[in-house]
Amino acid sequence: MIRSALYAVLGSMLATTAVAQPIDTSREASQFVPISNEPPAELFVDAPLAGPLARGAVIIPYRTKHFRILPIFGASAVDVSPRAGHLHVSVDDLPWRWADAGNNGAVVVNGLPAGPHKITIELATPEHKVLTGKSVSFIVPDLTKATAIEPSHDH
Repeated sequence: MIRSALYAVLGSMLATTAVAQPIDTSREASQFVPISNEPPAELFVDAPLAGPLARGAVIIPYRTKHFRILPIFGASAVDVSPRAGHLHVSVDDLPWRWADAGNNGAVVVNGLPAGPHKITIELATPEHKVLTGKSVSFIVPDLTKATAIEPSHDH
């Protein structure tokens, strides 16, 4: 009897606590419930990380809002809700680009020659329609000059 009364009180407290919790309206909806009239997809792109860039590796952090990056493509995937797609990434305004569906939070590019560069990151639907994009410009340092060993002047 004491045990059942304790369970009743505990259940009542848990139910009250769950109801009393404020709903976080900034959270995105669950992937289990379709969203009607989804807000526009947003893309936030940071400058390349300074430490890796000094070593010649370009790591550009990004995040999205109202958009999930998933490896889904084609006309049937357009109806997925909440909205999903992939990134298009291009370097230095070249006519080719690649699709990234990895959702790892950063674009990584190695092997660029020293000098100024620009990388454009775009959010694209499963049918490759671009929704929005951002570009970031940076300079890859000349590592041959930075790592050159000065001759010794020991006498």
